[in-house]
Amino acid sequence: MRKAGKTMSTQAGILKVIHAVADIPNDPAPNESLFDSGTLDSFTLPDLVTGLEQEFDVKIPDADLVPERFDTVTKIEAYLDSRKS
Repeated sequence: MRKAGKTMSTQAGILKVIHAVADIPNDPAPNESLFDSGTLDSFTLPDLVTGLEQEFDVKIPDADLVPERFDTVTKIEAYLDSRKS
C-alpha cells in the first residue's frame, strides 16, 4: 500500500512541475510525449529539470539533459527512481 502511494505522489510531483513550466490545462497521459504534444520544448527542458531537482531533492547532471529521458511522465518517474540511492 505504501509503495502505491509513493508512486502516486511521485507522479503528482512530476505533474506539479510540468504545470509550473508549461501552460497546459490538463494533465498529460502517463505515456504521452511531452515534446511531440508541444507541452515541453528545448527551452522548457532546463526549467523542468530544475523543478524536478527541487521537488524531489535530486541532482540531475547536465549530461542527462536529453529530451528522450524526460519525454513522458512514465520516463521521468523511472529516471527519478534511478537517481534515488
